[in-house]
Amino acid sequence: MSKSRSAPDFVIIFATLFLLGIGIVMVYSASAIVAQKFNDPFFFAKRQLIFALLGITSMYLTMNLDYWIWKRWAKIGFYASIGLLILVLVIGIEVNGSKSWLGIGAFGIQPGEFAKLGVVAFLARWLSDNQKQIVQFRKGLVPALAIPAVCFGLIMLQPDLGTGTVLMGTALVMIFAAGAKISHFAGLGVLGLAGFVGLVLSAPYRIKRITSFLDPWQDPLNTGYQIIQSLYAIGPGGLFGLGLGQSRQKHFYLPEPYNDFIFSVIAEELGFVGGSLVLLLFLLLLWRGMRTAITAPDLFGSLLALGIIGMIAIQVVINVGVVTGMFPVTGITLPFLSYGGSSLTLMLTGVGVLLNISRFSR
Repeated sequence: MSKSRSAPDFVIIFATLFLLGIGIVMVYSASAIVAQKFNDPFFFAKRQLIFALLGITSMYLTMNLDYWIWKRWAKIGFYASIGLLILVLVIGIEVNGSKSWLGIGAFGIQPGEFAKLGVVAFLARWLSDNQKQIVQFRKGLVPALAIPAVCFGLIMLQPDLGTGTVLMGTALVMIFAAGAKISHFAGLGVLGLAGFVGLVLSAPYRIKRITSFLDPWQDPLNTGYQIIQSLYAIGPGGLFGLGLGQSRQKHFYLPEPYNDFIFSVIAEELGFVGGSLVLLLFLLLLWRGMRTAITAPDLFGSLLALGIIGMIAIQVVINVGVVTGMFPVTGITLPFLSYGGSSLTLMLTGVGVLLNISRFSR
């Protein structure tokens, strides 16, 4: 394997920083009204800026840290992720019915976000070391699925279906790309569907989310409220939007306007053109990320890059699908745009690793 460095992929850098810039502006726009309770309209925007600077610093460091070091430390990172997921169940802070936060002073971290990156690195290592076995069901596919399943199980105890879905979806993409048989996936798909139905039926609020997704106007003041308010934001945005800062739905109608539903505010204020620009930037990032994965000098680098870009893509699809009424409501942030320290910092760290792999691409 050639270890001569070249320049990182500047298209990835451009798309990421452009999205990050839009995110900081829109976090301020979407949160200024809510932030009045802190007597500071910039309360959330200033924190987002701090998180962004921390994330950019981490991105710069990982961009210059040769990626194969993650193979050496992947096992420790995976075990640390499991430890944090267990710890949050014991001493975690409950937010919106999910015990998924560890409080540190005025800030908090989400172990589930660390677990996603930890699983990607460890699974890339395992798959690259055991590629010949992946075509076997018992010796290949089952152990590969067990790696993310451990973290998924702990995340579901919080419970956090959104984070768990992203983690397992990313793992399945990596395992399939490593050479697993489609027939094995088909059989497991039936079991997975049964398991998903079981998870939905085990919690009444999940059943309500499914039914409200199918017809939110059945219960407009309760289970269908979030989707309806999101659609009320997107619809009036039209082609060019109401104008930056002019959203009406952020005035205590739309829940979490600066977090899970920030894309609704973007569509309302910047219209179809602004929303399309955001999606085009994500597509640009996906294209260059896939190119990096394909041209990586070794299998570990290829799977690591695929895992990172797959994680971002899956999260974008779910978030945009939720706010446009295509998927049931689940707590998933929009990468680089939604408010949140753990998600933003870890996403930028992942992009840094992706950039380092691009420096060694063929």
